[in-house]
Amino acid sequence: MILHPANLRELTETLAALNTRDEKVASFDLAALNSVVEHTPEDMTATVQAGMTFADFQKQLARHGQWLALDPPHAAGASIGDVLATNASGPRRFGYGTIRDYLLGIQVALADGRLIRSGGKVVKNVAGYDLGKLFVGSRGSLGVIVEATFKLRPLPEAEQFVRADCSSLKQAGELLEAINESPITPVVLDLHNVFAAPDATRCQLVAGFAGTRAEVEWQMAEAHKLGLIAPGDLQHEENFWRLATEAPMHHLSILPSRLEEVLSSLGEILFVARAGNGVIHYRGGQPSPSSPSSLAVARRLKEAFDPKGILPELPA
Repeated sequence: MILHPANLRELTETLAALNTRDEKVASFDLAALNSVVEHTPEDMTATVQAGMTFADFQKQLARHGQWLALDPPHAAGASIGDVLATNASGPRRFGYGTIRDYLLGIQVALADGRLIRSGGKVVKNVAGYDLGKLFVGSRGSLGVIVEATFKLRPLPEAEQFVRADCSSLKQAGELLEAINESPITPVVLDLHNVFAAPDATRCQLVAGFAGTRAEVEWQMAEAHKLGLIAPGDLQHEENFWRLATEAPMHHLSILPSRLEEVLSSLGEILFVARAGNGVIHYRGGQPSPSSPSSLAVARRLKEAFDPKGILPELPA
């Protein structure tokens, strides 16, 4: 069954009824819950319903010169709930972090229809256990996220990108090492091989800088000294996620220092790597094995929050 609640009350009542009958929910669509509940620009916080699209939320914040400092894939169509449930992030993760870093409070409908809240609506919040973080990345298996409160950031005055074309992963690794030893602090540091025509022999390193115009101009000048001299952008990110291909999508998280080694071992793949974080998204090849300990913890959480298995199953 796919739930399309018209409001929060309908969602909780439906979940309670399904739980009583032991009926399962395949997925849920919260498009009707799509409002900004509260935005306090002077405190740089905002509370939003989970059905609002990420792009619409950003547009409303931008009117006050603020933003939720994230750039997940498919932002135009993804809802706030989608981004929370998948813990999605994009190239700017290196400089700004993930959605967990901005989550102040959360409201969740549990499998039996109960509503719970965790956290609060202010930045300095120390009320109880931070249970809300459990639901981030749970893909709806523990509960239905219906509302969230975030801390915000001011929009940067300037943002610029630059790139270096590398003939090998080894060359890219050497350049990354030079960047890490330099005084520059990019907010984006992506390595990819997403080109118009497949080419396993080359890759591209993209760096992005944000802040005041003076800060960005200085960092761009320093990046040029290191060999990042071509104008850059984030087109590789858009192209990677919209590719029409049957090759399966995989994800891998490693130490950034092992990036060259691991990418070399994956064979003929198409990849975008967050070179500063060690997160690799790739198409083709073999999936990375899941940790037995993390799977065991996930199962225990599922049994605690959804003992009847009403909500979607845990991702494999």
